[in-house]
Amino acid sequence: MSAQSKAQQRAAGAALSAKRGETKVGELQGASKQMYDSMSEDELEDYASTDLDGLPEHVDDDD
Repeated sequence: MSAQSKAQQRAAGAALSAKRGETKVGELQGASKQMYDSMSEDELEDYASTDLDGLPEHVDDDD
């Protein structure tokens, strides 16, 4: 699966960095903290590696 927005891709990158020990978990906030807690490193890598071309900045949660 890939990120649906640029914001989601950035949050996944931050969570992935914490999973790998490159940043402190305590520095995570909001979506990146939730992603860190609920996703595996492989899932985060898929989201974080999404090409940003054509992605909206944010996605509505109204679905």
